[in-house]
Amino acid sequence: MFARTDIKQARWYVVKADVKKCARLNCITHLLNLIPYQDLTPTPPKLPPRPNDGAYLRPPLENQTFILEVW
Repeated sequence: MFARTDIKQARWYVVKADVKKCARLNCITHLLNLIPYQDLTPTPPKLPPRPNDGAYLRPPLENQTFILEVW
């Protein structure tokens, strides 16, 4: 199949998939690298100084639900 359909205009790419997580990440990286892009990071806005009136009290951490930290 590869010999007849792998042409310059339509390439086949093979992903080594012994480790599925790495295979998925490598495939995503490859696809993103195929897309041309330019850095469009905006310049940070100038903000006025934040007033500190001391009225904010953080709620107790025991009452909050956190997401799982994977990385």
